[in-house]
Amino acid sequence: MTLQFLPVSADTALRAALLDSRQRWRDFVAMAADFAWETDGEGRFTFVYPDPVLGWAAADLLGRSAEDLLAETATGKPAFSPFRPLDQGRGARAWLRRADGELTCLSFAAVPLFDQAGRVSGARGVARDVTEEEKRSACLAAALRREALIDAILQEARTEILARDMLRAAVRAMLPALGAAGAAVLAERNGALSPVARDGEPLEGMVGLAARMARQLASGPLTERIGGRVPLVAAPACQPGGERGLLLVWRASDGRSWDEEELALVGAAGDFLGLILAQDTMQAEMLRQARTDPLTGLLNRRAFLEELERRLDRLAHERRPGALLFVDLDNLKQVNDRLGHEVGDAAIRATAELLRAAVRPTDLVARLGGDEFALWLDGADLATAVARAERLVADARLALAHTAPPQVTLSLSIGIAARTNAEESVGHLLMRADSAMYAVKREGKAGWSVAT
Repeated sequence: MTLQFLPVSADTALRAALLDSRQRWRDFVAMAADFAWETDGEGRFTFVYPDPVLGWAAADLLGRSAEDLLAETATGKPAFSPFRPLDQGRGARAWLRRADGELTCLSFAAVPLFDQAGRVSGARGVARDVTEEEKRSACLAAALRREALIDAILQEARTEILARDMLRAAVRAMLPALGAAGAAVLAERNGALSPVARDGEPLEGMVGLAARMARQLASGPLTERIGGRVPLVAAPACQPGGERGLLLVWRASDGRSWDEEELALVGAAGDFLGLILAQDTMQAEMLRQARTDPLTGLLNRRAFLEELERRLDRLAHERRPGALLFVDLDNLKQVNDRLGHEVGDAAIRATAELLRAAVRPTDLVARLGGDEFALWLDGADLATAVARAERLVADARLALAHTAPPQVTLSLSIGIAARTNAEESVGHLLMRADSAMYAVKREGKAGWSVAT
């Protein structure tokens, strides 16, 4: 049997070569790109590949302006159009809207097309989906910014010793890092928020704003425009195991709003400042314990003398009077010997409450040790000090009667030293008041005496 070969025309061979070339081109594009396109001189799609692309059917895109797919920025306009290249380029990135409304980031390579007269007649290009890469880069950039912010705070705070000074330094460092006009850290003290550190431009009604935003705050930052002008953001400054804190950061009037990345930075700063705030709370408690008498809660001897020194300097400058009352609890030793030190401690606490109730907020009251107390009456003259001593001696008979056995009388012996000489030292003032108190002891106790 003889095989016969039919002649293949040149036209058929050319058609086969073109189909093969076209398939080869499709394969290369499919492997190298996620989106291939051409546009005409008006920027309308004349070709798209594959079908569908980004969830859009090719038929829905052909004849449509390519820029309709570009996602808008915060300004309401696309950042730029990769579909209108001025010359050949690659690597430009843009966010496009998918058919389902989601956004996809594409990296473009494109060239302009020209007609015979050299005028731009359209463009041709390919694009690769880099959404995940862009998200990873954005996460890395955000992490680097958080690290830079925390580093800036640490650089400012590391030279400070006290947590309160660290907070002030940290707030100061945040302003340039966040592009803020002002910032403040508030802590809850006795159920109310109060500022412990602030810097930058003042914010009217800050404490009230903080209290209101704190009630609305769940876990993340909360933004608001105060008076429609000042962009404010609040974030929790959580104190581990302690009371709540709040970080407020604001921009200048009519400043730009806070974007999501900046809100994340403020949230990270709030978490970090919460640790310093907890340290501040602990240091404040340690200072309080170091300055107070553990049994009565009054100032101890050291704290009283330090504060009295400051008061005397101020009064000397203002040329105002003041008076010191040196108070001794009579017969405490008999109570301790007969009923024990627990009953004696109760008598000391009752005396402390009596003295605390007798002074104004501007006065000082302290337990110097054992059965000795001291009162400083700020700005009081001798007549006022004598009247206060008389009242204390009279009130002590009733206030202390229940803390002693029937055969023991608890009373107060008070020595009064009015400061009339601006040059008199704290030590000399104490010595005069102490001498006057012992004069009362010698006369039978339960009374008062004025030092000469």
